[in-house]
Amino acid sequence: MDGRRLIRVSKYLSKHLRHQPERIGLTLDPQGWAEIGALLEAAGRHGFAITRDELAQVVAGNDKQRFTVDGDRIRANQGHSIAVDLDLPVVEPPEVLFHGTVGAYLTAIREEGLRPMSRHAVHLSPDRETATRVGARRGRAVVLVVRSGDMHRAGHEFRLSANGVWLADHVPAAYISFPG
Repeated sequence: MDGRRLIRVSKYLSKHLRHQPERIGLTLDPQGWAEIGALLEAAGRHGFAITRDELAQVVAGNDKQRFTVDGDRIRANQGHSIAVDLDLPVVEPPEVLFHGTVGAYLTAIREEGLRPMSRHAVHLSPDRETATRVGARRGRAVVLVVRSGDMHRAGHEFRLSANGVWLADHVPAAYISFPG
């Protein structure tokens, strides 16, 4: 499969497994899982046929490891705007995590901290490089350092998604180190 097709399939899966399954008549279970056969049938009915081989290539080759396959089921690892319970255990985070953003959001983040906005959790990266890539999707990246160890000791919970993204309900501004 060529690179452009791979990207199109990945974006299609993200849209329908994270945000709008009902748009193609797909039903996710409470943990966000969809039957692969039902997903492929629904995509085909709505003019975007995907083969099992293409699906396997996207799952295996996605640099962000956005999807997990378990037997005949698939789900997005995180980033949902619809109600799902990924059933991720609470885990102790490293001392620091990182969040990529852009300068336009810094005033609001200084006032309110990091909020999930349209998603179910704040996404945090384990390293500065990943956070830089995340922030750069919206412009010139600004990387914030989150004192996650201090947050954890203060009672805040963290979860770790299958693809290494750390999730928190909210990051108060007091735990964020801002640049300059």
